[in-house]
Amino acid sequence: MPIFDPEQIQVANGHFIGGTLQSQAGAGIAVARPSDGKVYAELPLAGEALVDAAAENAWRTWKNSDWARCAPRDRARVLRRWADLVEADAPRLGVLEALGSTRPVRDAIAWDVPFTAEGLRFFAEYADKLGGEVAATRHDNFGMVVAEPYGLIGAITPWNFPLVMVSWKVGAALAAGNAVLLKPSELTPFSCLRLAELAVQAGVPAGIFNIVQGDGRTTGDAITRHPLISKMTFTGSTRTGAAIMSACALHGPKPVTLELGGKSPQLVFDDARDLDKVAATIAGAITGNAGQVCVAGSRLIVQRRVAGVLVERIQALFAAHRPGATWDEDATLPPIISRPQADRIDGIVERAEAAGGSVRCGGRIVDGGCGGAYYLPTLIEGVDGANPAVREEIFGPVLTVQTFDDEEEGLALAAHESYGLAAGVHTADIGRAMRAVRKLEAGTVWVNRYGRSADFVIPTGGYHQSGIGKDLGRQAVEANLRFKSVLMDIALP
Repeated sequence: MPIFDPEQIQVANGHFIGGTLQSQAGAGIAVARPSDGKVYAELPLAGEALVDAAAENAWRTWKNSDWARCAPRDRARVLRRWADLVEADAPRLGVLEALGSTRPVRDAIAWDVPFTAEGLRFFAEYADKLGGEVAATRHDNFGMVVAEPYGLIGAITPWNFPLVMVSWKVGAALAAGNAVLLKPSELTPFSCLRLAELAVQAGVPAGIFNIVQGDGRTTGDAITRHPLISKMTFTGSTRTGAAIMSACALHGPKPVTLELGGKSPQLVFDDARDLDKVAATIAGAITGNAGQVCVAGSRLIVQRRVAGVLVERIQALFAAHRPGATWDEDATLPPIISRPQADRIDGIVERAEAAGGSVRCGGRIVDGGCGGAYYLPTLIEGVDGANPAVREEIFGPVLTVQTFDDEEEGLALAAHESYGLAAGVHTADIGRAMRAVRKLEAGTVWVNRYGRSADFVIPTGGYHQSGIGKDLGRQAVEANLRFKSVLMDIALP
């Protein structure tokens, strides 16, 4: 049963510059609804000239407004008002999010919007708590380390959690006193426009948070190279992150925060006490958002003695999912973001089979009854470390299964040649858990759970090709500050 009629939803479309929505004539980008594949808007493409105008506007606003110079508590009050407005707007924001993304409307309203609001509140509380320090110097010197905003931050956000990712990038940057020029994904470009409108209503000076629409090749590249942008933050693929880092080195140099790809293991030892809970955790970590999550737990590594029963229980949970549109209240498996992405997932599964893997369940695309591309939750057994399904980030509901006999072997299998974003460990032995935490090369390790809580103080970010720097936590705000050293002679003449 549909919760809303997608044909009746109107979206604001354009760039958001200087506090106003600006339309643009000319060639654009067709934007399709993932749930049914229908094109519902044509997105304007910001070229270099428009990016330059948006950056100039944001920079000029930052220089001339009191945003960076005001009392930090005043900045915090504005961000808290913004969070309140976001939370109150949950029904509208949730529908906008569900319409054009892979986020089911009930989840968008109940989780994404409140999580976005709480993230803004968290960053608001850091606005007056990172001011630098007094340095230890000679008695006739006075030394300070002063924290200052960069000025203008460039942000590029992904399509899998559009609202949440904007709050992570923009909330931290604004709390530190910066302006932001944002390019959302061209696949999910509209809910962030409503966030920007609410920011201005809350008191963020018009121009401090600007949005330009477009693709990565043209718009994203122009943002990354722009001389007024002093730092970049990006979440997305490792390949794109490397290109952004290279451009920042050549056109700066300027610092970057990158949250990139993952191929995260879920390591299960045979002393795990509640296999039903473990099975539900593992299944949820790969079927949530249809596996389109950077930290998705896509590699099950399970001790041999419990492997058979655990895999059976996971398979039963996979089979219970019902594909359907994000506006269908009965659906439990959302769509893949696009047909090309679904075909890519299917291609990796086919190559995994050709390399010796055995598909136990799933392994195919269905239309969900409404024309979109849905990938059935898939289990692949009989794989080794060289198998494409183990080596490559799939970004879909595909779980590989590998077994081990002892702790050393399990930890060796959990290591990955490229990625180190997250990992899960399931065991009743606290000593074993801590040994695993120390051994696993991942930016986040969850023990007897898998996935974030609402504790925004815990940062997220990866090792190796999974990224540089952190989102969330104190570290996210610090990444939007630069530090100036000051030394004064104070001895009497």
